[in-house]
Amino acid sequence: MKYYKIIAIVLVSYLMLGCKKVGAGTVTVLPAPTNLLVTANVSTDGSGTVGFTASANNATNYTFEFGTGETKTTATGLINYQYLLSGTHVYVVTVTATNNDGKAISKSVEVSVTVQNSSNTPFWAEEFNVDGAPDATKWKYDIGTGDGGWGNQELQYYTNRAENASVSNGVLKITAKKESYGGKNYTSARLLSQTKFAFKYGRVEIRAKIPAGVGTWPALWMLGNNINTVGWPSCGEIDIMEHRGSELNKIFGTLHYPGRSGGNADGNTKVISNATTEFHIYTLDWTASAIKIYVDNALIHSVTNTNNIPFNQDFFFILNVAMGGNFAGTVDGAFSAATMEVDYIRIYK
Repeated sequence: MKYYKIIAIVLVSYLMLGCKKVGAGTVTVLPAPTNLLVTANVSTDGSGTVGFTASANNATNYTFEFGTGETKTTATGLINYQYLLSGTHVYVVTVTATNNDGKAISKSVEVSVTVQNSSNTPFWAEEFNVDGAPDATKWKYDIGTGDGGWGNQELQYYTNRAENASVSNGVLKITAKKESYGGKNYTSARLLSQTKFAFKYGRVEIRAKIPAGVGTWPALWMLGNNINTVGWPSCGEIDIMEHRGSELNKIFGTLHYPGRSGGNADGNTKVISNATTEFHIYTLDWTASAIKIYVDNALIHSVTNTNNIPFNQDFFFILNVAMGGNFAGTVDGAFSAATMEVDYIRIYK
């Protein structure tokens, strides 16, 4: 009898080690994904579209990080993605295959993508190729201090002088200076395309180098064309790029609209390198279904566009460098001058 009891105990112990009982059921431990393969089919038509295929043993989901900050997940391992940055660029794409237990395997591949942007022909462009004052057929100026420092307690006086805004060597230069002028201690310029040019939907690319200096507040942005009738924030605001000198290289991409304005705005940030010493491309991809803001094709912020927010109408451009105020804060006492340079603005449909 003792012999049979020993056998029974051994069998029970073996079964207990082989499975884990939870109530009346048995939990099966799933094997981890293996043999992850990733391929990329890059279009040759200049559209920037790439078709990705991923496969792995024991995988139930595939997450793609496209080298731009955007991430998408699919159960099939098949996905198309469109890159936006003009020219030819190499992106590192990372795919993570997971199973239902959360076990994962990852693999990275490099893809070289060429974007031609509709045969490189924008439907509107400002190349800043004529030296002198900014083109009066495209730009006008805000002058003075605005209401309460343009609503932000800013410290500059905006002028239309060449010292604050001029075009030379193919670049628009907006310069903020420390000087006593119009009752203020700083001057700068704020250019608008209002009444000159406005548009609805498209891909905007702006190549710019932004100024350094604590207290500077450069911005490349847009306002709804109906601002004079409905006011702000009902008109909507799209900040393609904002930067404050106290947080060097931190790029802000933001939307303002009713319920999401001021300190409660709908936005995000991206830290880049050499924002004030090198040119970067700031992009707005604006459609009836989505609004996406990028820097060098890296996503900063994305918002679903609906009829409940005011981004389905014409907008105009504003280019400016402010000083201090609610956003930029205290100006460095050693500040003397700083310049934002804009190489071009191009809009593609």
